[in-house]
Amino acid sequence: MSRIGNLPVNLPKGVAVTISDSNEVSVKGPLGQLTQVVDKDMKVEVVDNQVVISRPTDSKSHKSMHGLYRALLANMVEGVSKGYKKELELVGVGYRAEAKGQNLELSLGYSHDIVLQLPNEVKVETKTERRSNPIITLTCIDKQLIGHVAAKIRSLRPPEPYKGKGIKFVGEQLRRKAGKSASV
Repeated sequence: MSRIGNLPVNLPKGVAVTISDSNEVSVKGPLGQLTQVVDKDMKVEVVDNQVVISRPTDSKSHKSMHGLYRALLANMVEGVSKGYKKELELVGVGYRAEAKGQNLELSLGYSHDIVLQLPNEVKVETKTERRSNPIITLTCIDKQLIGHVAAKIRSLRPPEPYKGKGIKFVGEQLRRKAGKSASV
């Protein structure tokens, strides 16, 4: 029995869900619209302002898809109603970030600056204050897309374990290592 899959997805005010004949679920809310194709074996229906997903059998593949599609639909509902936000922090001397429209220009200690073209769905803001690390703020309604973009930015200069320099998520706990110790 899938504990996640059996939970209904509550629809907040202003969010509408439509299901087509080809099992394509469309969620429309105040921030935008998202669509997801659900496997033909899964049955999706809207009952009493809740989205309910049911599976035909208790086979392993149906159980796994049951929880997966319920989680995907819950993320879509939250995305179109509240949205998602990720913040990255640049730790290091001389590291800079600047947003120019959908382009993100990063100076990360390499010989050349890195310019990233971000998808139109992702909004980017940068904040640089004196005596603090630059912060990159990403906002989007699609949880999967914003996670992918944030991971791509972080992969350009992952934090190293000795001094902690690099790009990290705000609030991320890094495993630090001790440096060399002098012999006596």
